[in-house]
Amino acid sequence: MIRTLALLALTVVTLAGCATASRFDAAGDVHSLLVAIRDNDRAAFDRYVDRPALKQNLEGRVMRETTRADMDDGARALAALIAPNLANIAVEALIRPEVFRAIANYYGYTPDKPLPDRLAIGASLKYLDDGRVCATKKKDGPCLLTFTNVEGTWKLSGFEGDLADLRGQRRKTP
Repeated sequence: MIRTLALLALTVVTLAGCATASRFDAAGDVHSLLVAIRDNDRAAFDRYVDRPALKQNLEGRVMRETTRADMDDGARALAALIAPNLANIAVEALIRPEVFRAIANYYGYTPDKPLPDRLAIGASLKYLDDGRVCATKKKDGPCLLTFTNVEGTWKLSGFEGDLADLRGQRRKTP
């Protein structure tokens, strides 16, 4: 019984260590993405963005929005037909360093402040059960940006923030 409990405890500690290692491993690439955004370095930015995954993510968001909207079946069918093109346009037009710089400014990463170091970034990333990590605005808050390990590089693969942020629009808080 004691051996079983010890083995179970060791397994839990090992899995927790993997989650922590993934977060801190991802932090280096997330930091590099922030530097690319700050410096408006398109080539470096593109190295840390998984455009096909981001396009799929945005396409899914468009589809979810259309199913929630008050539309008749014809309008939903039309939305389903054009969603891939809308997502493609969104990825090409909006997934650029300057757009994400505006989002970074909104979340407090302004040019007059130093970027957080890798340790601070790693501590703020949340490990997800499927092996990805995500960034939140507040501790235990919802995921806003999701990163996936693609052949050894952590790349931005999902955006769950307000879609208005990608258009440079901000909702006014009451």
